[in-house]
Amino acid sequence: MTENMATEQASAELSAWTGASAILFDLDGVLTPTATVHERAWQELFEGYLASQPRVAGYSESDYFDHIDGKPRFDGVRDFLASRGIVLPEGPTDDDPANITVQGLGNRKNRIFNDIVSAGVEPFEGSVRFLQAALDRGLKVAVVSSSRNAPAVLAAAGLSRHFEVVVDGVVAAREGLPGKPSPATYHYAARLLDLPSLECVVVEDAVSGVQAGNAGTFHSVVGVDRGAGRQTLLEAGATVVVTDLDELL
Repeated sequence: MTENMATEQASAELSAWTGASAILFDLDGVLTPTATVHERAWQELFEGYLASQPRVAGYSESDYFDHIDGKPRFDGVRDFLASRGIVLPEGPTDDDPANITVQGLGNRKNRIFNDIVSAGVEPFEGSVRFLQAALDRGLKVAVVSSSRNAPAVLAAAGLSRHFEVVVDGVVAAREGLPGKPSPATYHYAARLLDLPSLECVVVEDAVSGVQAGNAGTFHSVVGVDRGAGRQTLLEAGATVVVTDLDELL
């Protein structure tokens, strides 16, 4: 990177949250490394399921980013299955994880995920530093996650006390809000903070989440590259991309 490019990057990072009143954080992959846990849980789920489908292409690492990452759980099930030309019965919301339905597979994935995180979660140190800096400056904060496990993950990471507003998969379902890449959950969080969305920064690591921020009327969209790729996040609509949130300090 040339000196001019470095200067421009530093300026973009600073302006990404200058003048903002709130930071709306995605959770998995932004505040906590649980995105990798989700990835492991999805891989275990679909490798097990596809073992009974010998004529269907197996699960690959790219499937997570192409079809699942950042989406509500059952949307991830449907979109992955669609990529293999598979249509399954929907099943009831509380379907048994042993059943081969969209809801059953989604609930099985949730069980795998909870088994992994039960030992505890360590948040990203850089994200905690940025969160504390935002709070010290008087900014409001919220978590906006597609996961239905957000409160449990925040508690396991010791971050619950910082977030009075958490818009997760349970809230989205209750309020009838479409999942990412729709900006609806982020707009809802802004309303709960009693702020116009133009004063809120969206922080995301997933393509669908960055697309959600870009589709809304927000102050800016900070992309955190945890594997999706800097250029990919920029093309999805990120205002600036960092590898760790403390780069914004």
